[in-house]
Amino acid sequence: MIGRFLNYVEIKTKITSTFAFLITMAFLFYIENTVNWLLTLIFFASMFIFDMTTTAINNYIDSKTNHQSLGFQRKTALAIIYVMLGISTALGLYLAYLSDVVVLLIGAVCFMCGILYTFGPLPISRQPLGEIFSGLFYGLLIPFILLYINLPKGTLLNLSLSFTEINLHLSIVPLITVVLLSIPPVCTTANIMLANNICDLERDITVKRFTLPYYLGKRKAVYLFAGLYYLVYLDIILMVVLGKLPWVCLLSLISVYPVQKNINLFFKEQDKAKTFIVSIKNYVLIMGSISLLIFIGGLLF
Repeated sequence: MIGRFLNYVEIKTKITSTFAFLITMAFLFYIENTVNWLLTLIFFASMFIFDMTTTAINNYIDSKTNHQSLGFQRKTALAIIYVMLGISTALGLYLAYLSDVVVLLIGAVCFMCGILYTFGPLPISRQPLGEIFSGLFYGLLIPFILLYINLPKGTLLNLSLSFTEINLHLSIVPLITVVLLSIPPVCTTANIMLANNICDLERDITVKRFTLPYYLGKRKAVYLFAGLYYLVYLDIILMVVLGKLPWVCLLSLISVYPVQKNINLFFKEQDKAKTFIVSIKNYVLIMGSISLLIFIGGLLF
């Protein structure tokens, strides 16, 4: 039963949300910011359960056309989705209640886009937007919300609402720091989706699923795949130069060697069974090394 459930929600793919969470926790440790553990744990639970929910929705809907086994009868599979959606929504609302309207609004957008990714008349997954949405929602909004609920109020932004006006105050430098910190999870997450869509390009076309590689062409899509990794390394160097990360994080540049080997493999052949895995390996190499090194920087400096 447990094994079928974990397979249904594709538990192995949850590294994208988990590592985005970990790199942010490492950054909070490095800047010596006190963690609000109650809010943080509620956020993690809501985030993780909703991540499983979106995967289950995706598999439930796709199984109508690809006849893939869900591991459960369809009624049971649908009930599991409703239960997980209910739990994650309740936790999200409780988090918003304990924090403020900013968390409520951003959380609502995340929930809406997660559901609309494969559900609705025009699913995001069938458009050239999957890489953008997956990268931004996993790589940017997870760090943003986690930082927002832990940093002193007003550090990133202030939003006040009334019946007569809306006041929004943005703190530019802290927000730029959040964006720079988010580039590694944004790019590496987007590349998992991009690699998947490149490998499935021909099959997707047959089911009228026109993803980004369809519009770019396979050759340009593969070059984009490589370019996003190089952007990550440039970002790490920039953050160290700007003093946003400790110099020890430059050691993560060593990972460029195995990452480049994996890029070369993907350039030679784009096959779901053989080379898609390189996007997962590169994700773990990059996100694992930078998260660990930020944490070590917090211990040393």
